[in-house]
Amino acid sequence: MSSIFRSFAALALLSVATPALAADDEEVPYWASLRASEVNLRVGPAETYRIAWVYHRPGLPMKVLRRMEGWRLVQDPDGARGWMLARFLKRDRGAIVKGKGMAEMREKAASDAKLLWQVEPGVSGRLGDCEEGWCRLEVDTGHAGFVQQERLWGTGEP
Repeated sequence: MSSIFRSFAALALLSVATPALAADDEEVPYWASLRASEVNLRVGPAETYRIAWVYHRPGLPMKVLRRMEGWRLVQDPDGARGWMLARFLKRDRGAIVKGKGMAEMREKAASDAKLLWQVEPGVSGRLGDCEEGWCRLEVDTGHAGFVQQERLWGTGEP
């Protein structure tokens, strides 16, 4: 009976380990977004390294450039690079409005579509599909619409 128990325990451990191994097989670079309301960016891939930045924006898009065990080398929308624990990132695509002046959020993916809102640079949200130079963006206030792709960071190939 103990050999059956050991076999079962080994099988259970393998089933838990397999998803973690699959996550490390992801090709870099790829897009991700912050999962938590407080995430440290460190100068190296360990908690012993100095904290370079603390983010307080869940959903903020990040470009993952490299993997090392449970750590990810990321780049933020301003170009800052550093290491963060993988558990603080999720694969949900996010985007942030960039550039100068307000960006127009329209009802449809067209410049002549009804203007819904003006969106300030720095506003971030969940990124939907992009086509013909427009991307669907949903911000935390519940507002959603289409923004010109050139005004968003987090779109296209990483």
